[in-house]
Amino acid sequence: MSQASGQQNLRNNAESFKNKYKQHEDNLRFLTSQANHIGESILDLQMSLGRYHSANVTGTENGNGTLQAEEETIQQILKQENSAAGLLCWLKSNTLSWSSNALFTKDVVGVVASLARVGSAELSQILSEYLGLETMLAIVCKTHEGINALEKYDAGGTVNSSRGLHGLGSSIGKRVHGRYIAICLEDLRPFVGGFVPNDPQKKLNLPKPKLPNGDCPPGFIDYAVNMIHLDSENLSYITADGLGLRETLFYFLFSRLQIYGTRREMLGALPCIVDGALSLDGGMIKKCGIFCLGSRKEVEVNFPVASGESDLPLNYVQAEDMVRMLKWESYKIAADIRREQQLLDYAQANLKNLV
Repeated sequence: MSQASGQQNLRNNAESFKNKYKQHEDNLRFLTSQANHIGESILDLQMSLGRYHSANVTGTENGNGTLQAEEETIQQILKQENSAAGLLCWLKSNTLSWSSNALFTKDVVGVVASLARVGSAELSQILSEYLGLETMLAIVCKTHEGINALEKYDAGGTVNSSRGLHGLGSSIGKRVHGRYIAICLEDLRPFVGGFVPNDPQKKLNLPKPKLPNGDCPPGFIDYAVNMIHLDSENLSYITADGLGLRETLFYFLFSRLQIYGTRREMLGALPCIVDGALSLDGGMIKKCGIFCLGSRKEVEVNFPVASGESDLPLNYVQAEDMVRMLKWESYKIAADIRREQQLLDYAQANLKNLV
C-alpha cells in the first residue's frame, strides 16, 4: 500500500469515527432530554399524589393510627440490636451514616416487616408467625450489586468485619451476630398473571380456590399476598423489569397461601389447599399435608396494622399506574444512556488515536 493510500485510509477512518462520535453525541443529547422530561413528569405526578394524601390522610385518626403502627414496627426491629435489620434501620434513621454509603442507599429497598401493612392485629400476628422472625427481618435488595455490597469476605471465606454492613456497624459500635437473610428482587420468579382490574392496590388476579363440587370453600377470605397493603411509595416501586413488590417479593414469600376465618373452615377446605393456609384464630398449614400444631407463638416483629384504609378514586389509581410506567421508561432510558456513553467514549478514543 502506498503512503498516499495509507493516509487516505487514515482520513477515511477519522471521518468515520467523527460521524459516529456525532451520532452518539446526538443520541446522548436526545436521551438525556427524554430522561429529564420523564423525571419532571414523575415529580409532578408524585406531588399530585402527595397533595391527595395530605388532604385525605394527614391529621386524621386513621392516618395517625397507621403512622403509629409503622413506628412501632420500626421500634420492634431496632430492638433486635445485633441483627442486620436492626442495624439497617438505625442507619436509615440517621441520614448522615446512611448517605455515606451510596450502594446501600441506592439498592436496599428495606426490611420485609417494614414494607407492608395489614388490616387487623389477628392477620398481622398469623402472617408474622408464618414467615418467622428471620424472614420478617430479611433485607430486601434490588440487584446483586446490593447483595454483594452488604457483605465482603477474606481470602479464607470468612466475613470481613471491616467492610460492607459489618464495617458500617463496627464504625458506630454496633455488631451483626450470626446469619441473616437477604433477598434479591431480580432473582425472584414473579407472578405471571395480571392484576385485579381498577384495583388501587394492584392485587394479583388469582382465581378463587374451588372444592371438588366447584364451590369456593366457606370462610375463604382471600390470598395472603392480596391482603397486605402497600403505601404509595412501595406501591409505585418497580424493578428494572417493570415489576412491583406484590408480584415479586410478596408473591415469593406467600405464593398462593390462603386465609380463612376459622380453623374449622380452613380444615374443611383441605381438598383445594396446595401452598398452605392460615386462619385468623391461629390455624396454620404450611404446605399440603404439613400442619403446624400447638399454641400460637408471639413473634417479636410484626407487620404494622393499617387503620381503616379508604378506597382510592380511579384517577388516583391511574396516576399511580402512570408513575410506575414512567419509572420503568426511566430505567430503560438510563440503560440506553449508559450504552451510548460507552460508545461515545470508544469513538472519541479512536478519533484521538487517528488525529
